[in-house]
Amino acid sequence: MNFRNWIGRSVTRGDMLTRRLYDEFRATMGPCLFEAGEDIAPPGLHFGLAPVTPGAGETGPDGAELKGLFLPPIAQTRRMWAGGSIESFRPLRHGAAVVRTSAITGIQQKHGKSGAFCLVSVTHDIGDGGGPAIRERQDLVFRDPPRHAAPAPGPAEPLAADWQVDATPLLLFRFSAFTFNGHRIHYDRRHAEAEGYPNLVVHGPLQASLMLNLAAGRLGHVPRRFDYRCLAPLFAGARFGVAWDAGRLRVIRSDGVTTAEGQVHVRETG
Repeated sequence: MNFRNWIGRSVTRGDMLTRRLYDEFRATMGPCLFEAGEDIAPPGLHFGLAPVTPGAGETGPDGAELKGLFLPPIAQTRRMWAGGSIESFRPLRHGAAVVRTSAITGIQQKHGKSGAFCLVSVTHDIGDGGGPAIRERQDLVFRDPPRHAAPAPGPAEPLAADWQVDATPLLLFRFSAFTFNGHRIHYDRRHAEAEGYPNLVVHGPLQASLMLNLAAGRLGHVPRRFDYRCLAPLFAGARFGVAWDAGRLRVIRSDGVTTAEGQVHVRETG
């Protein structure tokens, strides 16, 4: 089915950057947080601003917002986070009245090794009374359920990483709650297994937030642009690493598999 007429559809939502949001994000991220100032939102907090808030009758079997409301009515039932890009123009501050406008900017029907899939890109423009602050592109993949379950991670290996994070169910629950993400693969193990995963799945945006905060800490400021992509699923139940190497970042599963990678673009280089 051709969904070209869905490109350009947009929705605008408002929110307030409250102390509670900041405290929830800080509690979720723990020590993996870049703090630029007491009243400045740390990198990644925007994932919890003005989220999609579907009613109970507006969600699908997977717990996410029904397709056909904002996203097109794609037939493939399995949704995954493929990656994205985050541009930071200036910081958001505590108490700001924030507006987020989300628009569908790309829909591509593709075919890969595992079959047909649909790639949907959504661009979010986030700002306050001072003007634009963040522009983010999110790439979402929709595909049919897999013929075979995803293999469990292999034996654990020593992690050579700047940060080591325990992928506990509590961490996943907190990030789901902070972003109002109802996708059941992050908190309902039975559903995750029904989708072919051996355990709960760690959010793509959580991995992006960790890489972005590590980058900001290494640079001493939030990078002008951060591009990232998800390469393999990351599961709850084991420790994983977040590593920096001269502007390149990786999230590393306990068995050594890279699940996400990122690249920063700093102000000096454009």
